[in-house]
Amino acid sequence: MESSQEEIYTESLPSDHDSIRLSRFTIYHSAPDLPDAVAEQTTLFFKNTKNPTPQVAKSIMFNDDLRSVDFVLAWLDGKQSNEIAEEKRALFEANLQEEGLELEREQTDKLHVVKLHVPKEVLRRYSEILRLRMPMKATPRDRLFGSNFDLMTEVKSFFSKLISCIRLDPSVFPREKYRLSAEYNRHKTYLFDEEDSNFFSSQVRTLIVDFILSRTSFDGPVSETSAKESTNFGIEKLINDGVYKAAYPLHDGEPDDNTCLRGKLFYEWAHVSKWAMFQPIDHIREYFGVKFALYFAWLGFYTHMLIPASIVGLLCFVYGILTLSADQLSTDICDESLNIIMCPLCDKTCDYWKLSDTCTFAKFTYLFDNPVTIVFAIFMSFWATLFLELWKRYSASIAHRWGLTDFNLLSEPPRPQYMARFDGTNPKKSKTNVVTGVREPYVPFWTLKVPATLFSFSVVIILVLLAVAAVFGVVFYRMSVLASISIYADQDWAANYALIIIPATAAILNLAFILVLNYIYDKVAVYLTELEMHRTQTEFDESLTIKIYLFQFVNYYTSIMYIAFLKGKFVGYPAKYNRLFGLRQEECNPGGCLMELCIQLAIIMIGQQFLNGVLEMLIPYIWKWINSLSIKAGLEKPSNSEVDAVVNDPSHKRWTEDFKLLDWGPRGLFYEYLEMVLQYGFVTIFVTAFPLAPFFALINNIFEMRLDARKFLLYYRRPVPKRAPNIGVWFRILNVLGRLAVISNAFIIAFSSNFIPKMVFMYVTKSSDHVGFLNHSLSVFDTKDFEPGSAPLYSSFNTTICRYAGYRAPPGPGEYKRTALYWHILAARLAFIVIFQNVVSIVVIAVQWCIPDVPSELRDQIQREAYLTNELIIEYETQQTKHPYADGDASVVMLNHEKGDDLRKRTANSIHLDLDQPR
Repeated sequence: MESSQEEIYTESLPSDHDSIRLSRFTIYHSAPDLPDAVAEQTTLFFKNTKNPTPQVAKSIMFNDDLRSVDFVLAWLDGKQSNEIAEEKRALFEANLQEEGLELEREQTDKLHVVKLHVPKEVLRRYSEILRLRMPMKATPRDRLFGSNFDLMTEVKSFFSKLISCIRLDPSVFPREKYRLSAEYNRHKTYLFDEEDSNFFSSQVRTLIVDFILSRTSFDGPVSETSAKESTNFGIEKLINDGVYKAAYPLHDGEPDDNTCLRGKLFYEWAHVSKWAMFQPIDHIREYFGVKFALYFAWLGFYTHMLIPASIVGLLCFVYGILTLSADQLSTDICDESLNIIMCPLCDKTCDYWKLSDTCTFAKFTYLFDNPVTIVFAIFMSFWATLFLELWKRYSASIAHRWGLTDFNLLSEPPRPQYMARFDGTNPKKSKTNVVTGVREPYVPFWTLKVPATLFSFSVVIILVLLAVAAVFGVVFYRMSVLASISIYADQDWAANYALIIIPATAAILNLAFILVLNYIYDKVAVYLTELEMHRTQTEFDESLTIKIYLFQFVNYYTSIMYIAFLKGKFVGYPAKYNRLFGLRQEECNPGGCLMELCIQLAIIMIGQQFLNGVLEMLIPYIWKWINSLSIKAGLEKPSNSEVDAVVNDPSHKRWTEDFKLLDWGPRGLFYEYLEMVLQYGFVTIFVTAFPLAPFFALINNIFEMRLDARKFLLYYRRPVPKRAPNIGVWFRILNVLGRLAVISNAFIIAFSSNFIPKMVFMYVTKSSDHVGFLNHSLSVFDTKDFEPGSAPLYSSFNTTICRYAGYRAPPGPGEYKRTALYWHILAARLAFIVIFQNVVSIVVIAVQWCIPDVPSELRDQIQREAYLTNELIIEYETQQTKHPYADGDASVVMLNHEKGDDLRKRTANSIHLDLDQPR
């Protein structure tokens, strides 16, 4: 009967023709979209088929070749060898055995390792404590939706055939069959197929060991009360105290071994030659965990969305090239017959100059400041909103497929550091967790939480202002040096100094400020976040991320915002320059501030991305080499060349090779996200000044994905597979950047480009072109009216008047006062900002309203799965009522529950939870 049901179930599964998905049309993420076909999805922490246990390398097994090595603790002689450390290790390892872990020790001349294995009963107990969603037994009712003819599916199928050459090879990365999953409960073992050798996957085993390690004490035998008062617990504290050198799960093989998943990912995913291939997101999740898979899924989705933005940006640039000859402004600037002489750009040493000398700069500026720019700005505002809305839908689908739909912060265990802040002297400061139903300590909101948060962010604001002051300090440095060289008579030397040496020394000074402030702020941010007493690691990481990103935002963007919004805007005029501390303000380059902003963005984006790519590969390689040297003395290879000797050679042991690799540290993927989010800021906030930003970001990200994958597989230890339902606080940061981009682009178009002045000129003169706009935008200045000490000392021009940018009256009655046209243009600029923001806001609201966060098909499926799960439970309970304990499941459940009651109580003590409360 079971075989016939299985045949019916197999026949009901959709064919490849029916399971083509929208995500198959992107070359950067291969995880299927949920609505099109459910049957290929996978849930968290399981493999679907009952394959025999895969052959595991001898070097990652216990000596009995029966038990796998799920985690490794390591230390070196000399650095971690003393009586206190030995005592702490002995107590810690004894307590690990009390928790049920199995240990095996191994030693070389220099490296000591403790191999950890998690027995099945411990896996069952902690899977329930951690509320993991596990795969349920296969049933014909797993099939949720039928396969009907759909026109869009047929269209997708047609296009899918065209791109079949870049799809994943199913023989290397086979598709996984979808099965229902449910939160694990030892009272409902009949729902789960625990006899499957892959039921408790390597991810589950690693996650559970890490949970135990982070909460196990290294004190002596303690009572239930003293366990809650102890702060001597956790592998992190032991590593910080130098008791252990490292603690890590093992890679499953060498990168060049294509029989293991690490090797498959290295050859089929991490190679740059595979840049056009789909990403095996589900297999990345299987090997690195959900957080890493979400990062690569987001990076792939972001890169995919850059394609239309890059195309539109290129079209904007191409339009500028094709219409350059028709631009009246640049044509007039390049016309030497007009003989327009401009006023000096600095005091004393600067001479008058011809406007025609800036012909090249004017043409370059038009490539980015043309009529299509405003259309591109509106498009990018729409693009940013569409990107975030579509990502929410996509992330909801993959979160469901990986069993994280119901995951929230309240179900996440408290941080060990959070629990250590409480002791037995405050027994009343606890409450019942509304999700888990257990009692936990909590931080009083008004007496502790609010003051700590206010103090923390007050310090953050002060440090941010310090970073802003450092940027303007560099600006004052440039202004003061430029003023000081005016006393020299050698004009050529002064000009070269002003053009080359001042910017170079200012850039070095700015870099020094950034490096010093980054180091100080990084330390202070961690301390301030600890003061805020966040309950979970996710809350802690998000608060720390906001602080550090805010500081990085100021460091990276302040100088660009200065050029975009302040530089050259309040200079004054030749008869009365506005000075700061007696220094004349900087003016824009002859090509204008928009051109300078474009060059600055191009240098920062392209240069930083190239430098980061080199450093990301070089620094891990150097650190790996240093780690190898640190243990080389005790790990020399023996001369015996026999195969068994090579396998047993300590230098070939998996834990020894992984010890040489880099540790992820507490930040994990923080700097990977930071790099991409900063890039996103360049692409959105300042895209009006540099329309090619999306294109260069696209090129960078294509290689960034593969280089990151290569770096993770070659130079880093295998991470602990932490759970996360989404990209967390980074999404909120992206949302804020999208809104800020609307304001920024509106101000850049209004105040840094010539778009508004040209429109006002055409309206005032009733003309349909820009003939005469150049003369209209330049004011006249009588050289006799220079401020004392500001006129050129040595001039090669014999002129009585010069021109300067601005709308001021000529010499004579009411000279140099702002004209009425200036106020008209200012009003038009402000009106444009208001109209632009409102139009874009309406478009954004419309997009958000039309695109729900969760697809309706996914919402229906979640409800359907809940219904099927309840039906299975009711059906089993009904059978047990008619035939009590027919399958033996209930007796086994009760027996295991009784045997594990003491362990369960001890577990509760180790993590400071009250499990006597109802669940």
